[in-house]
Amino acid sequence: MSTAAQEKSVYEQIGGEPAMAAAVDVFYRKVLSDDRISHFFEDVDMERQSAKQKAFLTMVTGGPSNYTGKDMRAGHAPLVKRGLNDVHFDAVVEHLRATLEELNVPAPLVERVLAIAGGARADVLNR
Repeated sequence: MSTAAQEKSVYEQIGGEPAMAAAVDVFYRKVLSDDRISHFFEDVDMERQSAKQKAFLTMVTGGPSNYTGKDMRAGHAPLVKRGLNDVHFDAVVEHLRATLEELNVPAPLVERVLAIAGGARADVLNR
């Protein structure tokens, strides 16, 4: 990887705001069509959820920080009470990987994004 690429954030390397918006759209299409996890989104305003997810992913990949949502533990606590567990977390990560690969994100960046996602497991599952 060139020095210039190393200095750019993951967010910039992926393609910035247009790429993040596309990724969130593709990601939620996959999530909502997955019977393992779609039930967690039955009563969710998906337009609002997508905007929050885009802001959160932008922030954690080094883009502009406009995320104003709850922290991971507070945001997912009601879902944990409804049974959210490692199987569900893994399904989400699976869809994130498939989304990034579908959008032709280079493999090293996919792995970096998945490492960031994996680092949130304990907080998402309230451990």
